[in-house]
Amino acid sequence: MPEDKTTKSFSPKTVSPGANRSSNGRSGNSRGGRRGGRDNRPQDDMEQRILEIARVTRVMAGGKRMSFRACVAVGDKKSSVGVGLGKGSDVTIAINKAVNRAKKNMVKVPIVKETIPHAVVQKNGAALIMLKPARQGRGVISGGVTRMILELAGIKNITSKNLGSKSKINNARCVILALRSLRQRDSQKTKNVSSELSNSQDTPANTPEIKK
Repeated sequence: MPEDKTTKSFSPKTVSPGANRSSNGRSGNSRGGRRGGRDNRPQDDMEQRILEIARVTRVMAGGKRMSFRACVAVGDKKSSVGVGLGKGSDVTIAINKAVNRAKKNMVKVPIVKETIPHAVVQKNGAALIMLKPARQGRGVISGGVTRMILELAGIKNITSKNLGSKSKINNARCVILALRSLRQRDSQKTKNVSSELSNSQDTPANTPEIKK
């Protein structure tokens, strides 16, 4: 009887590795299916670049509180770009906050032949930035924060010049305001042209006056 017990005890052990392998294979397939499901989900095409990370302190009643500040630019290289600023106790928290704020404040940039439609000079506080259109093949003639934002916006030919402050955050905000002003000026011009055309059609200049 004890010999039979030992044989019975050993028999499931010899069979169990095969069963475990099959179960592991099934579990691996299920995991692979889950991963495939995650890949099939719609992913965000936005690219992000960190413009600046700084450690800041805040004086409280009990002492100083340390935190991190991150400035991030987000864009899809298809005429959409945004800049956000975030603070947190950790660098990752600050970056995530900055990315979320940048996505909420996106700017649609009008692009004509891979460049901007006209030149613009924008001032924001001490920052002063000039943007000029460039011919095809010239490339992005810029540096620092301005170059990152213009590349994320999808502009391939442009010339820029920083004439004011050296602060990265101020320059980033100034570039966003300059790109936003392009759309406003274009809309105003189209409205003025359409109003002039409508007025000219209503009262043509070549029609003679009828005397009663």
